Amino acid sequence: MPSFNEISATNLMRLIGTPDAPDILDVCIDPDFDDDPRLIPTARRCPHDQIEALVPELTGRRVVVVCQKGKKLSQGVAAMLRAHGIKAELLEGGNFGWRDAGLPLIPAASMPRPLRGAVWVTRHRPKIDRIACPWLIRRFVDPAATFLFVAPADVELVAEKFNGTPFDIEGVHWSHQGERCTFDMMIDAFKLDIPALHTLATVVRAADTNRHDLAPEAAGLLAVSVGLSRAYRDDIAQLEAGMTVYDALYRWARDGQGETHDWPTNTKPRA
Repeated sequence: MPSFNEISATNLMRLIGTPDAPDILDVCIDPDFDDDPRLIPTARRCPHDQIEALVPELTGRRVVVVCQKGKKLSQGVAAMLRAHGIKAELLEGGNFGWRDAGLPLIPAASMPRPLRGAVWVTRHRPKIDRIACPWLIRRFVDPAATFLFVAPADVELVAEKFNGTPFDIEGVHWSHQGERCTFDMMIDAFKLDIPALHTLATVVRAADTNRHDLAPEAAGLLAVSVGLSRAYRDDIAQLEAGMTVYDALYRWARDGQGETHDWPTNTKPRA
């Protein structure tokens, strides 16, 4: 049973992937991290003795602190943050507890550098995969990631000049493979074995590759995606609007697949 200043792994996992997810700080010492170089989704590494430098950025935020076992390091860092007026909890059982619960851990080797605030570059005028992938990265991998939308011929050149990672173009690492989309490849590479994401991936793949037989929801996603691309001339504004769409689709995939809607309502008919 978590104490007053702890959060269980299960409850934290329910928050990850939603707009209300807390900032997760991994304060494991380097030797412990090197023994198992994986991160809880969206976690960022921070040495415990440098935590005060993050106080201005974290003020007003909810924070969950993680160390190897949920003991002295995370206790101390959480207490330090609370002393600065920040709502801070520690993860019950730390990384070991999360691992033992069978929850997803992202291999640090699969993530572009830097691990926090990486730059990603893709083609302008996004529709489906190029909105879905940024959503996945911001909600599960790197909330501070930056996305650049440029002319197709310039994606790799811009990525090279701005130390970025190209995605969803032919001939690069992060792209389609066979019938699978870039969204599928990212879920696999980041080891995000989450049932709701697999469901969402099928809808994205069906809409992005015009295989609506894979998921009946694909037609709706295509319609909304085309509508967003017509409603916004600015790709970043379109991305921000699209984040809400994928937030809703994720919650449907996680919690709402069994819900239906019909008419008329069950109100009493008029005499």
